[in-house]
Amino acid sequence: MFGNSVNLDERPRVYKISPKSLMEAKLGYLNRNYRHKASLELLFKDAAVSLKAHTPSVMEKAGSAASGNKHDYLSQAPYYWIDPKHPEAGYVRKDGEHNPEATKNSDADNFKIVCAQVETLALAYYISGDEKYAQKATQFLRVWFLNPATQMNPNLNYGQGIPGQVEGRPQGLISVACLVDCVDALGLLEESRSWTSEDRNGMKQWLSAYFTWLTTSKMGLGEKKAKNNHGTLYDTQAVALALYLGKSDFAKNLLRSVMHERIDIQITHEGKQPLELARTRSLHYSLKNLQGLVDLATIAEAQGIDLWHYESPQGGSILKAIQFLAPYADDKNKWPYKQIDKVNFDVLLDILQRSLPHYPNSHLEQALSNFDPDDITTDRRNILYF
Repeated sequence: MFGNSVNLDERPRVYKISPKSLMEAKLGYLNRNYRHKASLELLFKDAAVSLKAHTPSVMEKAGSAASGNKHDYLSQAPYYWIDPKHPEAGYVRKDGEHNPEATKNSDADNFKIVCAQVETLALAYYISGDEKYAQKATQFLRVWFLNPATQMNPNLNYGQGIPGQVEGRPQGLISVACLVDCVDALGLLEESRSWTSEDRNGMKQWLSAYFTWLTTSKMGLGEKKAKNNHGTLYDTQAVALALYLGKSDFAKNLLRSVMHERIDIQITHEGKQPLELARTRSLHYSLKNLQGLVDLATIAEAQGIDLWHYESPQGGSILKAIQFLAPYADDKNKWPYKQIDKVNFDVLLDILQRSLPHYPNSHLEQALSNFDPDDITTDRRNILYF
């Protein structure tokens, strides 16, 4: 498989990223005919760092969830604070204001680290065929998900709890939205000697148990009912897992529901996202929700469902939402709604680059001129989508 050619019939089993783009990047790398040389160089630079990275587990947190079982994922609601003047009142919500206390006894950051490292290493393995990357990716996966001594239990019953008030909340699911990237990484590792059949079966069992929890538990269904970005990112997670587990009917039904359950409700005819604009980090959440819709449109396209061009009865659409946000790539300081912290505009770049091929006459490319050309040239998206 890893000679100087690529069998175009052996498409990697991925859902959010493009199999065709990955195969072209692999072929270019093997034949030294680089289409996206700068992106590949940065990928392997990142992978070299990942090879030396620590492999975390849920056992590293200071305490345990209310269950007393350290294998249970634990995180604390980041926007809840104790008022020092009235500590007896317990925790109160300050939307958008991160309480540093929430990071002290939490698995959330380590879960994101695992997903990011596995994605980087799996990509480096798939492109190069070098087993050292797959071996390290396997180590991350075994420690977090598979080894009995260190594995996470397949639920988020104790995600985003509020100390002394509630053990866990549906909102905790948003902290593991990166599981979508991890699922794609599993598809890239399938041919590896390091990622054994025992590993694959164990991971499938874990994801199957988690999927059951996600789609039947009070906590999981609570997040599904969320109307804003929480509901959107629930959908991306549920559909990726369904496709990986061979539940294609579930996945297609969920993707079709995005039209009415998400786009109809979330986007106005002007392209505004009122549920996100009401937040203290309104630009951040508008971008976050829209990126989730772009992910869903990407996944849906491969399933023969067109979310890119769906327009609600009120005139809302993904394109309208992009057109509403695109001007702020040029005028970032004049966002007319509340935004209490710095915004990661790379999310807008991601949305613009991935959307352009679907809207050739929309003039969205004008917004790209406001980003650093080096960021565009070296970005990993060139390998994943184009």
